[in-house]
Amino acid sequence: MSEKIPYKTYLDEKEIPTAWYNVRADMKNKPAPLLNPGTHQPMTAEELSVVFCDELVKQELDNDTAFFPIPQEIQDFYKMYRPSPLVRAYFLEKKLGTPAKIYYKFEGNNTSGSHKLNSAIAQAYYAKKQGLKGVTTETGAGQWGTALSMACSYFDLDCKVYMVKVSYEQKPFRREVMRTYGASVTPSPSTTTNIGRAILEKHPGTTGSLGCAISEAVEVAVGTEGYRYVLGSVLNQVLLHQSVIGLETKAALDKLGEKADIIIGCAGGGSNLGGLISPFMGEKLRGEADYRIIAVEPASCPSLTRGKYAYDFCDTGMVCPLAKMYTLGSDFIPAPNHAGGLRYHGMSSILSQLYDDGLMEARSVKQTDVFEAAEMFARVEGILPAPESSHAIRAAIDEALKCKETGEEKTIVFGLTGTGYFDLVAYQKFHDGEMDDYIPTDEELAKYAANLPKVD
Repeated sequence: MSEKIPYKTYLDEKEIPTAWYNVRADMKNKPAPLLNPGTHQPMTAEELSVVFCDELVKQELDNDTAFFPIPQEIQDFYKMYRPSPLVRAYFLEKKLGTPAKIYYKFEGNNTSGSHKLNSAIAQAYYAKKQGLKGVTTETGAGQWGTALSMACSYFDLDCKVYMVKVSYEQKPFRREVMRTYGASVTPSPSTTTNIGRAILEKHPGTTGSLGCAISEAVEVAVGTEGYRYVLGSVLNQVLLHQSVIGLETKAALDKLGEKADIIIGCAGGGSNLGGLISPFMGEKLRGEADYRIIAVEPASCPSLTRGKYAYDFCDTGMVCPLAKMYTLGSDFIPAPNHAGGLRYHGMSSILSQLYDDGLMEARSVKQTDVFEAAEMFARVEGILPAPESSHAIRAAIDEALKCKETGEEKTIVFGLTGTGYFDLVAYQKFHDGEMDDYIPTDEELAKYAANLPKVD
């Protein structure tokens, strides 16, 4: 502990970003456009505005503006919990006996418990500014639904959440936090929507998926006057809002005189990973610096590592636009024993393009290995990590152990997206030996891939 680097590095309030960074502005190969599900033509702003808030549509479609000023009211809200700490994991380094330096950007210091609030408050702000009555959304593990319900409460907006059924049943306390903030929470698929009933008829007894919940939330938003749909991951606009994570991380490292060698993030739909890496990827795209960037996903839902790079529906009901992404198929449903929230069938179009261009790596990890890493981290660093974040912890530990073998003194940075206090059922299953490592077979994935839409 004799090093001069402080255990926790906080940026001054004045160093909270005042603009979001749009990595697309520096991408030579832009993400492929969203396509109309009926015509297969690029979605227009007018078409998207039926589903999304007007200002968010502008952000979604903008491939050229590098920085979007953050409205003052959003900046003021960010001050409740930002800047978030960049922490040097001294105790984890000591436990591993590694010469590597390990830092993590901790996004769990807010009531919602995760990074999701960075985009939730922005999307709720634009909905209120547009004069809407409320919004609808989906949530998997519940972090996004919690964050959005909190943001809607702040702006006095109605919030309707469709929660993946298996999570609704496994995480009742996360559900109750949403209800505390005033949201209505419905297990998905449900009998309250046409799409939900159709999915249940086709897949009776299904435990649900994010694709199912998205379909239901969109149906309700489009069919209810004064409502729009908002999404917590995948979309360009969401990665834009989450860039505050990476901008703060870069500023803190610069303040310390440190340069990251390896940057690691868990990957489900891409919000956390995209936000963390954006300014670093921008430097890489501009030829100013180089980094190893690693996306870590669950072996039970491996869109980047085993999916197809193709146009696919963003939802199971096939009513949403088509996105070109690494996908397992819109009707893919993860195994019920999958404990984390990284359960979306596809990956952000931005991250998919960057991965396809060879600018980042991807790996999948088994569930029990993830929880072993989570337990080690909790015991030495004092934070109970969310299962999602623990995928990044697993990879960070593995990279640090490689440094131990080679003697290399690399600097590793990973994103700790939130806390795991609502995930104790999963921890219990791990400790009781009831958690297994189900991994879909090639035959199973081929079945889903065969149903991908045909796009010329």
